[in-house]
Amino acid sequence: MNWAGATLYGILDLGYITAAQAPEMARKLIDGGAGIVQLRAKNLTSDDFARLAEKLSPIFRASGIPFILNDHPALVTTTGAAGAHVGQDDLSVAEARALAGPGAIIGQSTHSLAQAILGAEEADYIGFGPLFATPTKPDYQPIGLDDIREAHRLITKPIYCIGGIKLENVPEIVAAGARRVVIVSGILQAADAVEYCHLVREFLTGNS
Repeated sequence: MNWAGATLYGILDLGYITAAQAPEMARKLIDGGAGIVQLRAKNLTSDDFARLAEKLSPIFRASGIPFILNDHPALVTTTGAAGAHVGQDDLSVAEARALAGPGAIIGQSTHSLAQAILGAEEADYIGFGPLFATPTKPDYQPIGLDDIREAHRLITKPIYCIGGIKLENVPEIVAAGARRVVIVSGILQAADAVEYCHLVREFLTGNS
């Protein structure tokens, strides 16, 4: 499972789609070229989250795309997921890795250059943002674009810029030094999610 070159990170966020819609959207993300995908379902019980993850895991496994669980590293092994993602206020990367088991991919959210540098020491990848204001994380202060290039200069692990990113501002983010992005509502609410993903990836790979 070679995911380090993935430029587009998709999130199945149940704030925007239903659990019933998640399998179809998973296939659209795959068809659109997302190279890594996360399940985020803040309002599901652990049991319901596990059942949904078990349903989604085979879809991603068949495509060779890592399937990441938000906040539930203990469910990685039992659901067949590839790894877990933790925030600054969640378990540490080391704790998440211990729960997820050997070989699991562990990512961490970071909200400043200092956090990014520290997070990259242990995590397999980091999320960096929010770059802009976003309804997904309304309590977080946007960090802007100024530190993107420096983060890439100092960190060798994959950096996924996140927060308020949509197709229309991807060129601006790429110009600021970004190489990878996470997009949530833009994809999930698009009239054609597959085409939306294709267009984002064209900007990221310089083929637009």
